[in-house]
Amino acid sequence: MIHLLKLAVGVKDIGHLAEIQRRRALADPPLRHQTRSFPKRADELREGGSIYWVITGAILVRQRVLDVIEDVWDDGLRCAGLVLDPSLVRVAARPMRPFQGWRYLTPEDAPMDISDDQARVSDDLPPELQRSLRALALLP
Repeated sequence: MIHLLKLAVGVKDIGHLAEIQRRRALADPPLRHQTRSFPKRADELREGGSIYWVITGAILVRQRVLDVIEDVWDDGLRCAGLVLDPSLVRVAARPMRPFQGWRYLTPEDAPMDISDDQARVSDDLPPELQRSLRALALLP
């Protein structure tokens, strides 16, 4: 099994990601993320892998990858489609610098899931304070 790491470009927070994906799934099911490059390790992704989303400079959430398919963008160009479980699972936040495309992430290097109680504590804080506390490793 292998995971992917991907920047959620233009996404403000986890709620914003959930809303974007909700609209996308209604307009063009199934829920999927399209990417230019087809993962060479697609079979390993299908074996329980997740996509870990980097939002505002930190890995914050993951989604299970259900399938990897050949897909087509709106302009007709071929691409890969990562079919995603709509459930967003909060993970222990980890600062991450920007990068292009996606990266493989081994299970050993993936952040741990956090409980709803742990997530609620950070949700009550302003986003800028959350980022600062995560950078200091004081928030999950």
